[in-house]
Amino acid sequence: MSCSISLEKKLLTFSTASALVFALMGIGLGVWMGSLVILFDGAYSLVSLFLTIISLAAAWYIRSPKAGQNNANINLIEPAVIAFKGFAITLMCGASFVSAVLAILAGGREVDTGLALVFAVINLVGCLATYWLLAKRGSKTKSALIEAESKQWLMDSVISAAVMAGFIIASLLSYAGLAKYAVFADPMMVVIASAYFTLVPLKMMQGALRQLITVYQQNDEAIFDRHMQKAG
Repeated sequence: MSCSISLEKKLLTFSTASALVFALMGIGLGVWMGSLVILFDGAYSLVSLFLTIISLAAAWYIRSPKAGQNNANINLIEPAVIAFKGFAITLMCGASFVSAVLAILAGGREVDTGLALVFAVINLVGCLATYWLLAKRGSKTKSALIEAESKQWLMDSVISAAVMAGFIIASLLSYAGLAKYAVFADPMMVVIASAYFTLVPLKMMQGALRQLITVYQQNDEAIFDRHMQKAG
């Protein structure tokens, strides 16, 4: 059991470090190049970083001796953290969607697709490696927090793949003499990615909220049974 707890904390710490690297790289390069989709990718990593820190704190508290003295509420922590994660990611996707639509209406954005493609490849490889490690090693911990964490990285991997595909399309359009359409590739990728990936955090929230309701009902039944025993 102690090995499982130690592995859970190590994986969450590794995820935190990875999210920090990709967040700084994505946001810095996104601002410098004026690319909404790279900025979106970096912002997602930044949100993931804060959410991973919350997961790490939750894992530490759940395994602490203090938590053992409060068994009635301990089962609420994991689903509450996962529900909050889903809400935060949904909020970020919504804000990114609005920004991208405004950019399209303003005439699109011109981006250096060559440099953007290099970033996309590096980002995709890094995200896939982090997801693979969390999914493979995390299965040994049987932790809902690690499972939610691996889903975050899977989303980030698919976003990175979509970014790469979008910049390849933009490069082909420019090469074919259709540069006036290529400027819409960057914000369109954000629109598609943010709209599609809102579904994943919404499902996370749905499952976590269902679990919260179940735990609340179980706690209420336990309290009622204790009162009945005292009354009897």
